[in-house]
Amino acid sequence: MIRRQPRKEAVAVTFLLPKNHPFAPVSVVGNFNQWQPHRHPMIKRPDGTLSTTVLFSTGAVVRFRYLGRDGTWFDDPDADRIDHEGCMIYI
Repeated sequence: MIRRQPRKEAVAVTFLLPKNHPFAPVSVVGNFNQWQPHRHPMIKRPDGTLSTTVLFSTGAVVRFRYLGRDGTWFDDPDADRIDHEGCMIYI
């Protein structure tokens, strides 16, 4: 799940995965962090879900994928678009 929250001159995007996700631990990796694994790890919340929040400039186009345990890459079905390069969201 992807949640967008407008802020002053930016948008906070929260990436969420369900509790007991089979690929945990998970990081969000994309063009915003130069595709470097583990720069945006998802943290376990009190309800057991995983999340991380990243602040983006309004109007940004973000490409990303999730990187899980054992190097497993996977996409978010809630992305605005998914193609051969992964997920895309429009901010």
